Amino acid sequence: MGNILFSLAAFIVALGVLIAVHEFGHYWVARRSGVKVLRFSIGFGRPLFKRIAGPDKTEYVLAAIPLGGSVKMLDEREGEVAEEDLPRAFNRQPLSKRFAIVVAGPLFNFLFAIVAYWAMYKIGVPGVKPIVDQVEESSIAQSAGFMPGDQILSIDGQQTPTWSVARIKLLSASLDSSIVTVKVQAQNHAQRDIQLNLDSITSEIKDGRILDELGIAPPRPLLPAVIGKLLENGRALSSGLNEGDAIVTADGQSVKDWEAWVDYVRARPEQVILLTIDRQGESHHLELTPARVTLENGDEIGRIGAAPAIPDSIPEELRAEVKYSPAKAFVVACEKTWDMSVLTLRMIGKMLFGEVSLDNLSGPITIAKYAGYTASAGLVTFLAFLAIVSISLGVLNLLPIPLLDGGHLMFYIIELVKGSPLTESYEMIFQRVGLVLLLMLMSVALYNDFARIFN
Repeated sequence: MGNILFSLAAFIVALGVLIAVHEFGHYWVARRSGVKVLRFSIGFGRPLFKRIAGPDKTEYVLAAIPLGGSVKMLDEREGEVAEEDLPRAFNRQPLSKRFAIVVAGPLFNFLFAIVAYWAMYKIGVPGVKPIVDQVEESSIAQSAGFMPGDQILSIDGQQTPTWSVARIKLLSASLDSSIVTVKVQAQNHAQRDIQLNLDSITSEIKDGRILDELGIAPPRPLLPAVIGKLLENGRALSSGLNEGDAIVTADGQSVKDWEAWVDYVRARPEQVILLTIDRQGESHHLELTPARVTLENGDEIGRIGAAPAIPDSIPEELRAEVKYSPAKAFVVACEKTWDMSVLTLRMIGKMLFGEVSLDNLSGPITIAKYAGYTASAGLVTFLAFLAIVSISLGVLNLLPIPLLDGGHLMFYIIELVKGSPLTESYEMIFQRVGLVLLLMLMSVALYNDFARIFN
């Protein structure tokens, strides 16, 4: 329960900050363009906080539902406007000012991402060196020439100090179905170039698991057979196992590590396993029956609903840190924001054409989960989460979908081309279409959220 509340709190903080940044962009540019702002609201629903301030008596509101926000400006289309205020009405502004006010929201999301990335790279981003631990037989990686122990130094000339950087570059290149040049260093320090063909994996990408598709496994430290987390309604919990329990024997056989324990469980669906566990120095005996789970390929395995205890530290030989001077951090932050923006837009395009799985879409439940995880992992990790969500908000809001900022920008471009605004009747038609599209998008994202929970 504590983890759920923490994730919810982190989600509210993250979303509140990013919505405030987005709406402040609209507000700031509107004020400097001479437009009268009537209301600045973070959230929807019942107001929790309300204040009227400034010469324009702007109403500042913090509402109960933190899933959006709004900046209400003086506008003749929404009510009567006093004659002396007409020059300050939004609808009376020239096209350039209206365009600037609308685009400012997404732009501020991108600026926030740059600031977050700058702070990350100034503090230092810890990571794991991109060293290949295992190469799957008959995989794309093996065919290209990858060997266990290879360290990826660069991809198409761009350095890859950590697995995080390498994954992003490989994912981006896979969207082009391209051949990339990967420079690797073997265990004997000899360097060589590998031509990696990504043409065959584009349509198979799911949840960003690019390394699985390539057949590459990063180093995984041997984990002790200790229960780290129990899932609700799982067999492990109902059998009496507790977090922190160490599995000593299973059916009288010694269990050396977590991998051996997983193999043992997977091989015994709906079979009783007699356990000896160590619980805070005391020996206990339990019976555990793994649930039967059918995989996509038809195989049946056992599953108990438990995760291992993960050591806090990474072995020194695998550690890496990406850290720059303030000036260099700013340049890298701008490049990172641009790269992630382009990658997000391209992923959306590939989803629309069915070339990338819609399973990549995440809704509020998954976002809340990652908000809690990244917040508990530390400031740098949380900043990275805020940056990528801010970029996603910026990109999504620029899509030419009515009801979003991009829809309004699309109307302004039409106005520029035809010399006059769209009629209100046409705008209403487009707004209804936009509402349907957004509801469909939200439905898919929520479906994915619940599918992840129940799977």
